[in-house]
Amino acid sequence: MASDEQMIKIVGDQFCVPYTMQLVVKRKVESFSNVHYDVFDTTGNSLLQVDGGVWNSKKKRVIKDPAGFPVITLRKKALSWKKQWQIYQGESSEKNHFLCSVKRSNALQMKNNLDVYLASSYMEDGPDFHVTGSFTSMSFKVWKGNSVIAEVMHNFTWGTCMGKESFKLKVYPEVDYAFILALTVIMHETDKV
Repeated sequence: MASDEQMIKIVGDQFCVPYTMQLVVKRKVESFSNVHYDVFDTTGNSLLQVDGGVWNSKKKRVIKDPAGFPVITLRKKALSWKKQWQIYQGESSEKNHFLCSVKRSNALQMKNNLDVYLASSYMEDGPDFHVTGSFTSMSFKVWKGNSVIAEVMHNFTWGTCMGKESFKLKVYPEVDYAFILALTVIMHETDKV
C-alpha cells in the first residue's frame, strides 16, 4: 500500500485521491481498427476514456478526460524486442512531455511482468515501478519497491469472447489512477500480442 506521506503522481495530482479508489474499466473492440475503454467509479461516474486502433502500425492509445480532452498518450515503440511503450503528456510526442517508459522485464518470459522507468530517472538505478501478472490471467499488481500500490482484477464473462471485457482496479490512496489505467492498457496490449 502506498504511504500516506508520499503522493505517487505521474500524470497529475488531480488523479490522486486520499482514499482507496475502486474503478471499473470496460473494454470493447468496436471494429477491426478501433478499441475503446471506459473508466467509471463505483457510482457509475465516467472518469476517463481510452481510444486507439487495434491493427494500426503506430499502436497509439490516447487517454482522455470525460470532456474528451487528451490527458496522456501511450505510444508503442516500433520494433521493440521487449514490447516497449512510452507515455507522454497530452497528445504530444515531444521529449519535454515524456513521462515514462514501460517495457517487459524480459523478452522471453513466462509471466507478463513489466518495468516502469520514470523520465526523471530513466534507466539509471533500475525500474521505478514493477507490474507482475501472468499470461493466463489479466489480473496483476503494481509495485513501488516492496509495496503494492494498485491491483487489477480481470472479470471473465462470455462477453470476453465477443470483444467485451471488464477489469476492476483497486488504486491505493495518493496513487495516480490515470497512471494505473495506462499500465492496465499496456499490460493488456502486451499480453494479447
